[in-house]
Parts: sequence; structure tokens; C-alpha cells
Amino acid sequence: MTRILRERRDGVLLLRLNRPDKLNAIDAAMLGELCAALEEARVDDAVRVVVLTGNERAFSAGADIDGFAGVTVEELATSRSDLPQWDTIRRFPKPLIAAVSGYVFGGGLELALACDIIVAAQGARFAAPEIKIGLIPGAGGTQLLARRFGRYRAMELVLTGREFSAEEAERWGLVNLIVPAEEYLERALELAQQIAQYPPAAVRAAKAAIVTGLEMPLDAALRFERELFLRIFATPEAQEAIQRFLERRRAKQRAE
Repeated sequence: MTRILRERRDGVLLLRLNRPDKLNAIDAAMLGELCAALEEARVDDAVRVVVLTGNERAFSAGADIDGFAGVTVEELATSRSDLPQWDTIRRFPKPLIAAVSGYVFGGGLELALACDIIVAAQGARFAAPEIKIGLIPGAGGTQLLARRFGRYRAMELVLTGREFSAEEAERWGLVNLIVPAEEYLERALELAQQIAQYPPAAVRAAKAAIVTGLEMPLDAALRFERELFLRIFATPEAQEAIQRFLERRRAKQRAE
């Protein structure tokens, strides 16, 4: 069965995790299909924003533990390592919006954390429960939770594995928007379409400035932002937009 379903909507690519019988548990095939879809979207100028979702019952309940059966540490570190796939997701240069509902657990939480914006359905439940089976998050969970929530909240969530609600996630700064369960996907798509109408070079530069800048000391990040600003300023799209703005303002002044 195809693990990732694709649908295009006016500059927006909708990717849907498709293992409903497994609560969208992430296995190697799903991760591979997701990365292939993102690689195609990266070079497709018609795709400006990607929305990633699951279904009402589960965005994803986490990694498929069946995939660990009979696997050695050496294989996980080499031939069966999924780090390159997770890097592909985290480094995707276009806006990536997660529309989540139901379970957002383990690898599903890490997948949401790899996105830029999260729209959650009321009733969505989040957790990093790996400690309960003697493991720790291994696809960015400890680091991304600490960067989003701070050391102490991340310690609590990772060391206890407890669930937290969409309301808590919003209060702590993880979720951008909580909406009724029947609206979460459409609201995410509306947000994506709003972003998709803006010049794509500026959108990509804005994402790069925020994502890469957070990894730099402030002085270096400010210089990086200015470099991106100058590159975008020189683009025909920016010059045309500035000219249109000035013309509208002159026309308004004449009318007054």
C-alpha cells in the first residue's frame, strides 16, 4: 500500500500519511516515500508550500516498533540508519505545515517538530513516550523539545513520557493554532495557500533566516539575515512589488 498520498491544491502540496490500520506508525517505507515526495517538491516550482497530515484518529503514533525486530546496533548506525531521511525533512527549504489530530506520539511528535507551523485539532494528544519501553527519542526529539520548551519542560516530558494536550502545546509555543477537529486540515490548507501567494524566493529566504539563524550567535545571524535581504531585494519579483506599492501610494495621494 502506498504510504504517502499526494494531492495538489493551487501551489500547495498535501501529503497524507497512509497507514490507518497502524495509526500511521512510521516505518522505513513510509519515511522513504515521504522523503521522495519532499525531494520532488523541492525542485518543483509549482509547489510553494507543503502540508503534512495523517487522519482524524492519528497524525502518527510513532515509529513502527516491528521494524526493530532482529536489527543490530551496527545496522541502525550504518546500513539501516534513517538519519539522512530525517535530515531531508528538517532541511526542506519550503514552508512545511503539520496538520495534526489524534495521536502525535514518538516519531510522530518528532515529525511535527520538524515542520515549521503546526495546526492542531482540539483533542490532539502529544507525547514522547520512548522512555516507557527503555528508549529515548532518536530523531531529534530531545533536542527539538529542549529548543522549543526549554530544558526543564523537555526533561519532564522526555523522562516521564507523559501525554500533553493541544492546549498545553499551544501554551508552551509548540502549536500555532487549535481548531475544531472537523476544521484542522482545511485551516492548515488555508494558511498554506495564504503563504503560497507570496513570492517564493522571499518565502524561502524568510524560512532560511529563521531556521539557520537560530543555530548561530546573534551577530552572525543578523549578518546572515541582511545577506538574504540583499539577495531578495535584487530579485525582479521584489523590485516589481516595490514599484507596484509606490504606484498605488502615488495614486492614492493624487485622489486625495
